[in-house]
Amino acid sequence: MSRETVIALIGAPYDGAATLGWPGARYAPDEVRRHLGWMKMRVQQGELYWIDEDRIVPFDGGQLVDAGDAPVVPHDLLASLEAVRQKTRAETAAGRIPAVVGGDDSILFPAVAGFHDAVPGSVAIVHFDAHLDLLDESPAQGRFSQSSGMRRALELGRVDPRRSVQVGTRNFNFPSSKRFIDQVGLTELPARAVLRHGPAWTLDRILATIAGADHVFVSVDMDVLDPAHAPGVGWHEPGGLTSRELIDLVVALAPRTGGFALNEVNPMTDHRAQTSILAANLIFQFAVAAAGRP
Repeated sequence: MSRETVIALIGAPYDGAATLGWPGARYAPDEVRRHLGWMKMRVQQGELYWIDEDRIVPFDGGQLVDAGDAPVVPHDLLASLEAVRQKTRAETAAGRIPAVVGGDDSILFPAVAGFHDAVPGSVAIVHFDAHLDLLDESPAQGRFSQSSGMRRALELGRVDPRRSVQVGTRNFNFPSSKRFIDQVGLTELPARAVLRHGPAWTLDRILATIAGADHVFVSVDMDVLDPAHAPGVGWHEPGGLTSRELIDLVVALAPRTGGFALNEVNPMTDHRAQTSILAANLIFQFAVAAAGRP
C-alpha cells in the first residue's frame, strides 16, 4: 500500500438544483463527516483490520484528509458549480484523489469537470444512479439541474462516452435520453441486469467498458440503492441495488479510480442516519481501497 496516496474530501453543501424531489442534501457533507469519525477511529498505529478481506492493512489517517467545503453560493447555481469545479481541480492538481460529497446530483458535473481540467488524456465515468441524468435542458429545470449532470459531464472535451457506463439505472425515463445513449455509445447496466447477473458480471462489464481510458472517475448517486437500504435520498426509485453490492463494486474500482463523487444523501428524509452512515462507510471503503493501489 502506498503511503503517498491521499484522498481529499471536498464538501459541496448545495441543493439549489434539486428542482424535482426533496431538497435537503445541502446538509449531507457535515453529516457524513460526523459519521466518518466512527470509521477513522478504528485505525491503530497506522493499521486497520479489514474484516471483509480478513487481513490487516496499512492505513494512515492522514491519507483521508478533509479539504473543507467548496465556497458555494446558495442563491447562485452557476457560481456554486464553478466553485466545486475549481476546488476539485485544485485538489487533483495537487496530486490528491478528490472525493466530492454533495449536495444534489448537479454536483456530478463540476466534480468531473474539475478532475478533467487537472489531468491529461481521456476520462471515463462510472456513474452509479437510479436515474439517467441525461436531460439536455427544459423550461422547468434549465441546463444544469440534478437531471442534467451526466449530460453536461459527457460534453467535456476529453470525457469518452464510449468508455463510460451507467450502473443501477431503472424504471422509466425520457425517449430522448435513450436516443442520446445510442448516439454517443454510452453503456447502460440497469439495476435489473445487475441483480440478475450479480456483482462479478457487473464488474467485468464495467472494466471492459472503461478499458483504454487514461483516467476513471466514479460517481455515486445514493438513490442507486433500493430505498430499503438508503431512505435518505432526494427521491425513491424501487428495485435498486443493495448496500453490499454497491460497496463491493466501489471497492473493486477504487484502485483504478482517480476521482470520486457521492451525492444525494438527504439527512432531512433519512431514518436514524441510516443513509449518512452508509455514505460515510462507502467513502472510507473507497479511501482504504484507493490507498492500496499498486
